[in-house]
Amino acid sequence: MKRIILTGGGTAGHVTPNLALLPVLKEHGYEIRYIGSKEGIEKRLAEGAGIPYDGISSGKLRRYFDWKNFTDPFRVLKGFGEARKLLKKYRPDVIFSKGGFVSVPVVLAAKRLKIPVIIHESDMTPGLANRISIPSASKVCCNFPETLKNLPAEKAVATGCPIRAELLAGSRLRGLELTGFSPEKPVLMVIGGSLGSVKVNTAVRQALPQLLETFQVVHLCGRNNLDESRKGLEGYRQFEYVNEPLKDLFALADVVISRAGANAICELLALRKPNLLIPLSASASRGDQILNAESFQKQGFSAVLPEEELTEEALPKAVLQVYENRARYIEAMEKSPLGNAVETIVAMLDELAGA
Repeated sequence: MKRIILTGGGTAGHVTPNLALLPVLKEHGYEIRYIGSKEGIEKRLAEGAGIPYDGISSGKLRRYFDWKNFTDPFRVLKGFGEARKLLKKYRPDVIFSKGGFVSVPVVLAAKRLKIPVIIHESDMTPGLANRISIPSASKVCCNFPETLKNLPAEKAVATGCPIRAELLAGSRLRGLELTGFSPEKPVLMVIGGSLGSVKVNTAVRQALPQLLETFQVVHLCGRNNLDESRKGLEGYRQFEYVNEPLKDLFALADVVISRAGANAICELLALRKPNLLIPLSASASRGDQILNAESFQKQGFSAVLPEEELTEEALPKAVLQVYENRARYIEAMEKSPLGNAVETIVAMLDELAGA
């Protein structure tokens, strides 16, 4: 049996693409383990998925002054020793790293032990942890064609992001039952989220009279962001958060409004959902969502409405244009090879593992 170790952590975005690989890795006969930090979110998510887990010491590489900058290098060195010991114990054939600072000791230890590594970079430009790890990698996967110029040509592969298989198995009928919507009228899905969602949520609710003329609206507005005054409004359903039923709401949606985080937009691509992206402004982020949105717009997958132009009048007009041109967006997404990331990445892992 082939052995693989997954690594990555710090945020859910550094973990969920790893978990998306699990079904196909199991089909290909891999024995799977996970190495992450001792108490990070990756521990809970990996163990929840039934994957054997080992925690190592982890530090953070900061670009700003913090007293921990003087102690964290020692944690990284300790983590390197712990990772090296684990790799010698489990003797994996290959390692897949989604990034985050905990992955650095694992990737560096793998190089020392001559174990091949594939790294995945979600953002347009590699983060610091992956920049440190890239020289030790055999291949570097990315989400955007524009990222290729920032990576070593002999290692870089544009794959898109691994997407959870269950998201592709939604039922429109179950979505209708969950929302109480009519099957005769198109559905607009709004993914606000708990972070950076106030402007999107506010604009959507201000534009509801116009939006509801054409669409039924299902609004994922984030925790503690329900609008009690609009409960019971015909054609409008709001949820703080959904987990298992998310796939059914996606199946129901004809068009989606979303922020432009890398994982979120790759899900829209894999699901072939025409979408309007409202990226976080540069004043509220490092600008990665703006670059993500521009790339998807250029490839014909998305329309973009800058947050600075988000108004009660502009939003319904932009959504309607996406809906009216939905066939064009779907056609562009169907032609893209980036919507099959799981199969592409596992094939590369098989090759490196000697399958």
